[in-house]
Amino acid sequence: QVQLVESGGGLAQAGGSLRLSCAASGRIVSNYAMGWFRQTPEKEREYVASITETGGNTFYANSAKGRFTISRDNAKNTLYLQMNSLKPEDTAIYFCAAAATIWGFSQVEPGKYGVDYWGAGTLVGVSA
Repeated sequence: QVQLVESGGGLAQAGGSLRLSCAASGRIVSNYAMGWFRQTPEKEREYVASITETGGNTFYANSAKGRFTISRDNAKNTLYLQMNSLKPEDTAIYFCAAAATIWGFSQVEPGKYGVDYWGAGTLVGVSA
């Protein structure tokens, strides 16, 4: 089993930056595509970004494009999300995720993804 632990959440002002990390352990992490989701009490879990197994390709939700950067360091078994130009609407719990293939980050039906493992989340708060 893959275990995922997020860190780096906290408070930021609009326009500021945060860097989230996700430490992975268990199975060989490089065998998994990884990504980030976020969730608030008002919305269902929302896709943010994903990255292929070796980090060669990255994908972003429209809300993240141009502001967020996903990366991974397989030698450290760590996934990152650099968040710049933060907006209040970025406030959410952010979850790290791992999937057998990058296609796991595509919806199979509304709100449903082929994610195999989830972290417990880290809270990001952005003030206006």
